[in-house]
Amino acid sequence: MIQPFDKKSKRISRHLAIRRRIHGTRGVPRLSVFISDKHAYAQIIDDDSATTLVSASTAQKSLKEALKNKTWNKVAAHLVGKEIGTRAIEAGIKEVIFDRGGFRYHGRIKEIADGARESGLKF
Repeated sequence: MIQPFDKKSKRISRHLAIRRRIHGTRGVPRLSVFISDKHAYAQIIDDDSATTLVSASTAQKSLKEALKNKTWNKVAAHLVGKEIGTRAIEAGIKEVIFDRGGFRYHGRIKEIADGARESGLKF
């Protein structure tokens, strides 16, 4: 019998392969990105102390109202990137390591990265 192709498990295995190589520190934390069907999430993580330093998502009330509840498109992802970038700069973070979470680097993932770069973060 032919096994069905499971997109979620393949993405998770790609993500784990990426995580074996990427490690965020206090000086250069990791910018982790996740995209669901309805929302985009980004957080900056210090892996040494296992803490989230800064986070932003389209599920937050302020961004959701600014987007008029259209939280699933590229415009929303770009806004999340800008928001995570400005919050990171305010927290004193200037450089990060980008963790695409097993997703391909295009579309909404690319928009988050471009928005963060536009805010002043360096990858």
